[in-house]
Amino acid sequence: MTEKIRLTKLAPNCGCAAKVGPGTLAGVLSRLPKFEDPNLLVGTETSDDAAVYRISDDLALIQTLDFFTPVADDPYTFGQVAAANALSDVYAMGGEPKTALNIVAFPNCMDTEILGEILRGGADKVLEAGAVLAGGHTIQDDTPKYGLSVTGFVNPKNLWKNYGALTGDVLILTKPLGAGIMNTAIKAEMASEEETAEVLRSMTCLNKYACEIMKQYRVHACTDVTGFGLGGHSLEMAQGSNKTLVIHTDQLPVMNGVREYASMGLIPAGAYRNRAHVESTGYLSTAELCMEDIVFDPQTSGGLLLAVHPEDASKAMEALSSLPLPCAIIGEVIDRGEHALVIR
Repeated sequence: MTEKIRLTKLAPNCGCAAKVGPGTLAGVLSRLPKFEDPNLLVGTETSDDAAVYRISDDLALIQTLDFFTPVADDPYTFGQVAAANALSDVYAMGGEPKTALNIVAFPNCMDTEILGEILRGGADKVLEAGAVLAGGHTIQDDTPKYGLSVTGFVNPKNLWKNYGALTGDVLILTKPLGAGIMNTAIKAEMASEEETAEVLRSMTCLNKYACEIMKQYRVHACTDVTGFGLGGHSLEMAQGSNKTLVIHTDQLPVMNGVREYASMGLIPAGAYRNRAHVESTGYLSTAELCMEDIVFDPQTSGGLLLAVHPEDASKAMEALSSLPLPCAIIGEVIDRGEHALVIR
């Protein structure tokens, strides 16, 4: 490449922190017409990770798309993160990705070698997922953006949704938190090389491996933790299941340095939008502020949040210990109380 460009400097918000706030989005979607089809197993009503359409008794189609602004300065790494994030929606439904299409916005004044590296990063992740990259669409835009439209398969009998959690279920999280805070620190040139490497390792890791392990156990609900943060996605699971989710902050897996940066107030704007949305529905927190900030931190390519039968939790954790990233039991599901979300 003829020019070294810091991609994260080209956008005010990085990765999933650029998402429209959940409250704003819900207001817009509520005004759209309602679509009804008996074969549409998952639509927009529960804010799930992907749409699911039944083809037969044993086959359903998963459709999703996700794209965002640069979350890494290296174009190849950016492509990997964006692809892993888009593929994650299929894994959050318990499915298997089959085809993918590129979604690209790229400045016409920028070296096209950079675009090639972004696309190569995405292609490598699609290959790792066992899916096929089959085309895409590209437009000119002053701010680079990249992602995928992904189609996957799942047996409707084994479909995971972001609701269906039962009282007594154990909450398991399969990646550490803090990507939004850490990316803010990286953009401010405050993060160390080790901290930067850790967050990139987490964001480029496919949720494929956690999904494959958890298919062996009784999963009652699942979602991936992305732009709305652990707090926002937990609220969706709690409301959809008509339960209360309890999160224990002392059990959360957190990336190195994130607590310190949170204590310094290095919080992305998306975290405040996430908190405001959850506040509008009512939640109870007795956690210290920096840990609460981490709960609402917008994640990019975050882990799976699973509500698991309590008898399977310890066996599942033993199996998940083989993965390269820390997983943890972070809470439990209880009968619906005054608050849908409790943070301790």
